[in-house]
Amino acid sequence: MSAATALKNILPLFGYVFLAWLIVVGVMYVLQRGMMYLPDTRHFGSAEFYGIEGMREVTIVTTDGLELGAFFMPPPDENAATLVLFHGNAGHIGHRVLKAATFHMFGMGVLLVEYRGYGGNPGSPTEDGLYMDGRAAMDFLIRRENIAPEKIVLYGESLGSGIAVQMATEFPAAAMVLETPFTSTGNLAAEIYPFIPARLLVKDRYDNIKKISKIKEMPLFILHGTEDGVVPFRHGEKLFAAANDPKEFAAVEGANHNNLFDFPETAQKLFGFLQRHGLAQSPLNMPGFRR
Repeated sequence: MSAATALKNILPLFGYVFLAWLIVVGVMYVLQRGMMYLPDTRHFGSAEFYGIEGMREVTIVTTDGLELGAFFMPPPDENAATLVLFHGNAGHIGHRVLKAATFHMFGMGVLLVEYRGYGGNPGSPTEDGLYMDGRAAMDFLIRRENIAPEKIVLYGESLGSGIAVQMATEFPAAAMVLETPFTSTGNLAAEIYPFIPARLLVKDRYDNIKKISKIKEMPLFILHGTEDGVVPFRHGEKLFAAANDPKEFAAVEGANHNNLFDFPETAQKLFGFLQRHGLAQSPLNMPGFRR
């Protein structure tokens, strides 16, 4: 068989492969939000169900008219800080109640934000939509609870890091904590799907690396496990390098994406940061603490 004949036979095969690739890329583009967001759509439950003293369910109203359920634990006094927690992709706020109770034990108010499409809330998640949910949460604290932005700590877990960073560009918060953050979802998608032009196709980009350098004079704490298989450790490192001072980075050796708080040094480093900036108390100093 001549080279020309062989090439003639092979070219249609390449065409079929390219067509199949285009179909795969097209399907992934159309369905990407269904692949990207993993909401637990079940209602997160009542405050009474969890039995956490001082926690109540509240309603947060977005500018596009959605009424979102959330959990709120008011600060113990007007001088205390309040942490607004933007949770990660999986589950709902009911799975973060014990974490919220820990912050409250350290003398902080806590707002557990639930997103559109998560935890029984109406709507569907998108980047712009989750930013609206974040602004509604900040508006709830500032206008309804009379908490100054300078008394609010932004806390973003994984997906929530994108919301926290955006809120930090809009509000003069007291500090920001990012747990297992990514540089951008475009970068993350390109690492997961190297066979397609993922950076160009991602609709919801959450471009943390571009935004974080614009945030100035806000203390930053980044927390990342060295064995994170969902958001690789290097994402946290790159974000930290791009951020302005004051900043601290906690590398938790051996931790993965979901077990950071199984390591005692995680809470020690995190609450040490909050206490150094006057945003948390020692439980030993809290009223009612029993030795």
